Amino acid sequence: MREAIRSGQIAGDQTFSKKCEKILEEVTGCRRALLTTSCTHALEMAAILLNIREGDEVIVPAYTFVSTANAFVLRGARPVFCDIRPDTLNIDEKLIGRLITRRTRAIVVVHYAGVACEMDEIMTLARRHRIPVVEDNAHGLFGKYRGRPLGSFGSFATLSFHETKNITCGEGGALLVNEPKYIERAEIIREKGTNRSRFFRGQVDKYSWVDIGSSYLMSDVLAAFLYGQLKQWPSIQKKRRKIWERYNRELGEVAIGQKPFIPPDVQQAYHMYYLIMPSLQKRCALIKYLKSKKIMAVFHYLPLNKSLYAKKRNTNNIKNTKWVKQECPNTQKLSKCLIRLPFYTGLKTHDQSLVIKSIKLKQTSQ
Repeated sequence: MREAIRSGQIAGDQTFSKKCEKILEEVTGCRRALLTTSCTHALEMAAILLNIREGDEVIVPAYTFVSTANAFVLRGARPVFCDIRPDTLNIDEKLIGRLITRRTRAIVVVHYAGVACEMDEIMTLARRHRIPVVEDNAHGLFGKYRGRPLGSFGSFATLSFHETKNITCGEGGALLVNEPKYIERAEIIREKGTNRSRFFRGQVDKYSWVDIGSSYLMSDVLAAFLYGQLKQWPSIQKKRRKIWERYNRELGEVAIGQKPFIPPDVQQAYHMYYLIMPSLQKRCALIKYLKSKKIMAVFHYLPLNKSLYAKKRNTNNIKNTKWVKQECPNTQKLSKCLIRLPFYTGLKTHDQSLVIKSIKLKQTSQ
């Protein structure tokens, strides 16, 4: 970071940004990686690149962060919420087909907890209907599906470098472009709608406003911080794998809740560790108990299809574009029962021991 500051190049798309993008391209195999200020902004870029308009429909999982849907809603799209699988908590590939209509313009998948969706079936369906796929890979950098990196399947994929992620710079993200035809326009959109990138490559003698866009560039100071993390990614992943496997091994001794399911053809990203409790009451009781031991354990997403905003859109029927109502029973049930345990790269062995011991004590006391 000192080097970036001394260079006088602290705006976006400078030396450290390019170093980070090169690593991401090598790791994921994408055609072009573009650093952004957040995963949310990367998703917004994907929506612009796909020319999402008022009245279009975009299929998204009901169990995800709001940005997954919001990026497309900002362009006027209606989110069509798809239920999740009860094992991986990923979008249920068996349900997507029945949600496709003549208005469907994209299928957005989320690799929950860094565990891959069933991409073969999803991509086959998408190709059959000629619908682009966007991978929200905020959890899944370094994960793989049948030996292939997550983020390399869809037309686009997005990454998050938020402070809660495996690799972080506090706030940040990236758009991965897998189809060459989108690369030049992606650069333009990220540069406020100008062809500034072509100007700096000497391809035009001046740059001007040529398309819509916004300021999606990450500062090179943040990119320098991120580069330090990305250089260490193998050791970071090794530490996280050790923590994850210890939770999975030792908590397997108590029947307190359902453990994460990792399909045999998936290499997960070791992003989080969670348990699915038998009921909302038991989850609340465990969270309260762990809090009494000064251990912070939390739940995760609330169902987007039941959110206040989704209900308001359905009730108000804004501009006669009523959102598609979709019941998602697995999302509804599992969101009430999931609890995330403390999980971060610097988690100390004795602190993890305290978490495991406390959970076991709670189980034996019931």
